[in-house]
Amino acid sequence: MKQNMPDPTRIFTINIRGKLLRLLLLLIIAASTIAIFLFRDRLAALSQYGYLGVFLVNLIASGTILLPAPGALFTYAIGAVLNPPVVALASAAGASLGELSGYAAGVSGQAVIGNTKLYKFLYSLMQKHTKFTNLILLLAASIPNPFFDLVGMASGALRLPLFRFMSITFIGNLFKMLSIAYAGHYSLQWFIK
Repeated sequence: MKQNMPDPTRIFTINIRGKLLRLLLLLIIAASTIAIFLFRDRLAALSQYGYLGVFLVNLIASGTILLPAPGALFTYAIGAVLNPPVVALASAAGASLGELSGYAAGVSGQAVIGNTKLYKFLYSLMQKHTKFTNLILLLAASIPNPFFDLVGMASGALRLPLFRFMSITFIGNLFKMLSIAYAGHYSLQWFIK
């Protein structure tokens, strides 16, 4: 009886194609991160578009990997003049979508920063304690920190379901952006009085 053996040339082709796609994805993320960082001063022009501007600024700012971008600053400023809950919703939606860059970098293979101690710690913590993965993700998204990208990469590398990643990231970003938008709103009141 003949066993169904997979064609080795087909497996080799699939492996190479997968590696090339992951490399291409990683290069696109790296190039867009560098471009956003270099042109971050031009993001200020987007703030004139109100809620849409805050969404776009946070989308772009969160799309950078480990490089600071001014998303929270715009949320603070626009929260001072527009409705803070709506500003927070727009900001959280943009930031959550932008965080897909870190998640995608993790899915593609964490070659960029996979050797850092903090990344290894987060990855092993999330891998060993899967019950706490949602909590780690929520807490990391709820506070302003440049290390959320590491949590996003670990989530992608661990193949956390995309819907789960996005929904928890959105909730965490909403908490964070509400506090930032209200801080902007109330600090403006201090100057008016």
